[in-house]
Amino acid sequence: MTQQPAKAQQIADRIVSQIEQGDLAAGSRLPSIRSSADTFRVSKNTIIDAYDRLVATGYVRPRRGSGFYVEVARPAHPDIKPEHFTEAVDLISLLREQLNQNYEVRAGDGRLPASWMENADIRRQFKRMGVGNEGDAFEYGNPQGLMELREDISRVLLDRAISAHPDQVLMTFGANHAFDLIIRHYVEAHDPVLVETPGYYPMFGKLRLQRARTIGVPRGPDGLDIEKLEQAIQTYRPRLLFVQPMAHNPTGTSMSLQNMHAVLRIAEKYDLTIIEDDPFGDILPRSTPHLASLDALNRVIYVGTFSKTLSASLRCGYIAASRKLIHSLTDIKMLTVVNGSTAIEGMIHEMIIKGRYRRHMSRLRDRVAKAGAEAVTALGGIGLNQIHPPTGGYYVWCPLPDNVNIMELTHKASGQGIFLAPGHLFTLTDGDASHALRINIAHARDSRLLEFLRKEVVRSNR
Repeated sequence: MTQQPAKAQQIADRIVSQIEQGDLAAGSRLPSIRSSADTFRVSKNTIIDAYDRLVATGYVRPRRGSGFYVEVARPAHPDIKPEHFTEAVDLISLLREQLNQNYEVRAGDGRLPASWMENADIRRQFKRMGVGNEGDAFEYGNPQGLMELREDISRVLLDRAISAHPDQVLMTFGANHAFDLIIRHYVEAHDPVLVETPGYYPMFGKLRLQRARTIGVPRGPDGLDIEKLEQAIQTYRPRLLFVQPMAHNPTGTSMSLQNMHAVLRIAEKYDLTIIEDDPFGDILPRSTPHLASLDALNRVIYVGTFSKTLSASLRCGYIAASRKLIHSLTDIKMLTVVNGSTAIEGMIHEMIIKGRYRRHMSRLRDRVAKAGAEAVTALGGIGLNQIHPPTGGYYVWCPLPDNVNIMELTHKASGQGIFLAPGHLFTLTDGDASHALRINIAHARDSRLLEFLRKEVVRSNR
């Protein structure tokens, strides 16, 4: 069993060689798992591992019920040109050198060598986590993030028709950290910034913390209200627009392709930068459109995360943008948090390269789709019928009758051990859009929730 990963990698390397040499043409089907196991004289599990590694690196595409097929060969990214390193004469260059470690004699360093950190317990933990190089796990690492994981992300984004070289990717402590960096870079006190409403409530808080002037643009089932978007731009002249086009939090809806094109036309007309939040990208269909793909990362900054799909405690996300912007955001990252977590980034890379992340995403995608449909049915079954079906995320937006006092409802639910998220938290102004609940699809079928809503909302309005 201990030799399986090494053998699987050898088999994967051999197939990669056949693909790159043209012996296996694009579109051709790989031998079945059983056949390859016989050919290589290994177990079927070893072949599954090898094929998963090929899928993770983009050489092979699985087709459900049909097998594994060779993808069109993709040219390798050119090597990143080495940065011109100056002497450590200012804050940024000193930080950069401590992280990148280009000098051999490190008299100006700020911490002890990794070889001095002889804590066996920590080493064992790193090994369990799958961090490949134990020495690297004790170092700060590249401030832009683990190169191998940025390469993984670059391949994933290419599947979404977003072309981003690994040096156009910056690793962050989740999406919220990404927003913090972007806001620090762009926003000064009293600057107008556009957000969608209903929208992502932590974003409202971050902008208030920066003393920005937050301007809401109404969000409907198909996307932003284009007329009001343009009016807001003409009135306030903002530089930024924060949006979550697909599987929107909190409404669960997605922008139409027509709405996306309209938003991009307006952004071009008024010199607007768009920050596209895509927390559920890994569980959405491959054909899902993205602002960043339509725009080619010209006016769009793309933010992704692993925290929504793996674990909230694994704070790991990323920004994809122009090289110039990524360089500036990396400097801000160094000044604020110094660096990311090589251990966490290494663990996620191991999951991706060994196919575990892809298998987890496949299972999660099916489970979320099923739960979303069941949530709409369950809530409709008690008379709450004005719910738009979710489009791949974790939430549904549940409008309530006008005479329901949502705050009283929320407090009453709390007394019965039921946590509700009232709509006004997700909107900038009270109104029709805020008279709703955001409901997590994983809990929508709970009998206690359904009975409470049936009694307090539905029956009281008959």
